[in-house]
Amino acid sequence: MTPPSTGQRLYSLDALRGFDMFWIMGAEAVVHSLATATGSSVWEAAAHQLSHPDWHGFRLYDLIFPLFLFLAGVATPYSVGRDLENGKPKQQLLLRVIRRGLVLVLLGIIYNNGLVLKPLAEIRFPSVLGRIGLAYMFANIIYLYTKQLGQIIWFCALLIGYWLLLRFNAAPGFPMGDLSMEGNFASYLDRLIIPGHLYLDIHDPEGLTSCIPAIGTALLGIYAGNLLKHGTMTPPKKALILAIMGVVALVLAQLWNLVFPINKNLWTSSFVLQTGGCSLLLLSAFYYVIDVLGYRRWAFFFAVIGMNSILIYLSDGFIDWYFTAEALFKWLMQLFSEPYAAVVLALMVLLVKWGFLYFMYLKKVFLRV
Repeated sequence: MTPPSTGQRLYSLDALRGFDMFWIMGAEAVVHSLATATGSSVWEAAAHQLSHPDWHGFRLYDLIFPLFLFLAGVATPYSVGRDLENGKPKQQLLLRVIRRGLVLVLLGIIYNNGLVLKPLAEIRFPSVLGRIGLAYMFANIIYLYTKQLGQIIWFCALLIGYWLLLRFNAAPGFPMGDLSMEGNFASYLDRLIIPGHLYLDIHDPEGLTSCIPAIGTALLGIYAGNLLKHGTMTPPKKALILAIMGVVALVLAQLWNLVFPINKNLWTSSFVLQTGGCSLLLLSAFYYVIDVLGYRRWAFFFAVIGMNSILIYLSDGFIDWYFTAEALFKWLMQLFSEPYAAVVLALMVLLVKWGFLYFMYLKKVFLRV
């Protein structure tokens, strides 16, 4: 055990970000391969939670993306907020925030389409990184130019406004408030305004219109970050307040779900509260165990991932990790018969990726946007 953190950087933030990325960098594939190999109902239930529902509904795998965006918001008071406190002009910080947001949009386009020239009609512009970039950018602009009450008002206005937008509109030929993939107003607007092609032709889960409530996800993270950085209560009480906020958000999400279903594809307002509640509970737990009680050693594995999360995400577009893992550990796979050889391969892919990130950590090489 190490003493509680007294510095400005939250070790728990890197650890939780790494825990989030851990699932999409290979842990999810391990669980799915174990479910296939064993046929166990336990592993099959876990694998089910590590997949997305077709449309309405919520599974734990839906949390990965919004949790990352939430954590980007938590980091804001420790980055942009610190620079504000040190006297940097808002104009300079505004330009930095806009640059970072647009760089993430560009990286998302590259991740989707590769470094090749394509006709405009074949390019997919919406992306996970693009959603993070735009939501982060607008949430940070709100942070720069409003006080906390203004940020709360913006959060409520974005969620309620998005609900009303979809409740009282629909695609042509569909009844008002239709929330099907074909008939919802957000997807219809995306089809009108986004160039290139959408992921599902008529709908894109990272579309432009559903960025509106995603800004709310980042703002919720900023509120949590402000509480941790500037709250006058004791650290244990901060963790408790985060947990209480998480429970309240989950209750509100279930109530809103009755009229505005939880839906990741549309990033509905109830989805913001559902994932926000889960994110607050996770942040509360990680902060309390790591930064308050000082138990850090167990979190080092995740912190290594969290410190280079963008790098490992982008690497899948340029490195064949399965080829690398198989080349290094073919001998180990041969010791196991199918289908367990597939489990070993999935584990080795995870190991190779973590080894790469650990090497970057030792060399102090971190991809910053």
